[in-house]
Amino acid sequence: MYQKYFKRPLDFIMALFGLIVLSPLMLVIAILVRIKLGSPVIFKQPRPGLNEKIFTLYKFRTMTDERNEKGELLPDEVRLTPFGKWLRSTSLDELPELWNILKGDMSFVGPRPLLAKYLPYYKPQERLRHIVRPGLTGLAQVNGRNGLGWDDRLALDVQYVRELSLAMDLFIIFKTFVEVIRKSDVYSVDEIPFCDLDIERGGSLGDTETWQ
Repeated sequence: MYQKYFKRPLDFIMALFGLIVLSPLMLVIAILVRIKLGSPVIFKQPRPGLNEKIFTLYKFRTMTDERNEKGELLPDEVRLTPFGKWLRSTSLDELPELWNILKGDMSFVGPRPLLAKYLPYYKPQERLRHIVRPGLTGLAQVNGRNGLGWDDRLALDVQYVRELSLAMDLFIIFKTFVEVIRKSDVYSVDEIPFCDLDIERGGSLGDTETWQ
């Protein structure tokens, strides 16, 4: 009943409230990002959402566009500035995803939306992660976050879908605040590349992702 009748309305109300209350902070961050990291201020990337429908994910950029003499982007660790690291450690780079929640692309709690290129590699039971809206945070993010391997992370996503309830969502939101305050696993929740997936399930290591 919670999932069918209450989860989406609560997401909409809380996202609208968050955007109104946090808009001054988001404006300040946007200005700082423009000054320190350049334009565009918002990083956009296609991700699979509910029923594997592709949507555009919004985040504040955390990297510069520095390039070498050949016009190629420099390595991520070079382009990730101290300011960008701070945005990630505080999870402030995720604030534009409130707009995704308001639009209905995402929920506050759910499996994190991963890259579309991984869709062919999911095992049948792992595809269950897409029968709910992806989340700003999720069960995997409060149980090891970037320290989890691919299989463990997806197993937690499926566990969330099967046990979804108001109590679980409230628990995950509480744990997320605790982890952010502790700055545990301070990297962006999406930053870790799933090279182990490429190796284990027949992909190519040459198709790696550059994160913003």
